[in-house]
Amino acid sequence: MPVIEVTLVEGREPDRLRDLITRLTDAAVEAIDAPRESVRVILREVPPTHFAAGDVTIAERRAGLSG
Repeated sequence: MPVIEVTLVEGREPDRLRDLITRLTDAAVEAIDAPRESVRVILREVPPTHFAAGDVTIAERRAGLSG
C-alpha cells in the first residue's frame, strides 16, 4: 500500500487539492502498478509562517523580505 505524503502552504482551492490527489494516485497506479484502492494520499497544509526555505518563511518571501 503506497502512502504519498505532501506538505504544502495552505490557501489552494479545494478543487485544486482534489485534482492533486487524483494525479498523485494516477501516478502511483501507473508507475508501480499499485491497485488504485490501495493508494493513500495525505495532504498537509501549513500556514505560510510555518514553511521556510533558506531561513526565510513563505510569508516573508511574499512580503518581499529576504531574511
